[in-house]
Amino acid sequence: MKLLLVLCSNSTYKQIFVCLRPLGFEIIRYFHALKAMDNIDEIDPQAIIISAVDFPRHWKTMVQFFRTERTKDDCPIVILKGENFSMEDSSKASFIGVSGTVYESLDTQEIERLQNILERHLPVEEKRRSRRFRIDSWQRFGFAFNHPESGVLITGQIMDISRGGLSFLPDNKALVDSISLNSRLENCSLRSGELILSPVCRLVRIGRLVSMEFLSFPQGEQASLDDSLKMLLRGELVDDWALHDSNM
Repeated sequence: MKLLLVLCSNSTYKQIFVCLRPLGFEIIRYFHALKAMDNIDEIDPQAIIISAVDFPRHWKTMVQFFRTERTKDDCPIVILKGENFSMEDSSKASFIGVSGTVYESLDTQEIERLQNILERHLPVEEKRRSRRFRIDSWQRFGFAFNHPESGVLITGQIMDISRGGLSFLPDNKALVDSISLNSRLENCSLRSGELILSPVCRLVRIGRLVSMEFLSFPQGEQASLDDSLKMLLRGELVDDWALHDSNM
């Protein structure tokens, strides 16, 4: 599936790439509004994201142009907005066919909102395969890895997980801050139910939450993670102590 991204900010692009990669999109980025409009038929995207921060005078024109041949059902259009995006702008966006607006700051809540807007338009199989699950402390998932240079063990609480990666809250963020973005992390341990998996990960975001992309698993372990995610969907993957506590 192709996603057209009309955006100038490199930092925002990296955030979008990380949070939408699990949904299976091939992201095609344009820096110039006119070029994106000229090449729309060649790109033939299944979704479009436009930055109103970067294109405050052109986003409405782009949406109206794209909507001449692409309906909301065929191609969701999401606007990335800033703090100056007015109620009048929101009303206009809805009127001309925007599927949703998201703050370009892309904090955890806004990322989830962006994913939800796009997921509504994904094929059923893609929804099942790429869904991102929130993790509570009593669910049977855990993650730790060794610092690539010092070897120090870094632990934290998983906040959400999908087939493509996870985000977690580190116990000691200072240890993570000393690692370069896009570092390849070989020594990772992922608890998934009764199993301990050994993914190779890439550090793709450092903030209050740290995001990891799964690059590879040893043979058979991806299928084990998939099985755990299915159990999580059915509400089966919980610690025994949590079950006992719920019956008190």
